[in-house]
Amino acid sequence: MIVTCVTVLIMKNFTSNSQKIGQLGEDIACKFLMKHGFSVLERNYTKKWGEIDIIAQNNDKLYFIEVKSKSVENIDNVSYETNRPEDNMHPWKLKRLSRTIQTYLIHKRIGNTPWQFDLLVVYLDIGKRMARVRVVENVIL
Repeated sequence: MIVTCVTVLIMKNFTSNSQKIGQLGEDIACKFLMKHGFSVLERNYTKKWGEIDIIAQNNDKLYFIEVKSKSVENIDNVSYETNRPEDNMHPWKLKRLSRTIQTYLIHKRIGNTPWQFDLLVVYLDIGKRMARVRVVENVIL
């Protein structure tokens, strides 16, 4: 028996520039992950208490990924020490993400599958139409 799964996506109407930057950053993050052998299972998994930007799998491990996008003037001069969008990951945000991840694991009946939470920081140089991705692995929730 062949089962076909169809996902219907309702596109959000992004009005602000920061929302457009965020969406572009998520698209680039998905392409980056697929290029590195990941399968993207879901995007924007949303519950009342939080949202997970990307849920991916590589080998037998699940990856819950938060994407932070940052528009930069010149991508060649990005300093990773001073340009750190991950510093905006407040404790309350991490707590909400943890709850959302636990909800996903229960909802999908995922038992002993190993998983981790990663942060992908996407630096966008709109003028040059270039991007750089920096991975912060295994963030503790």
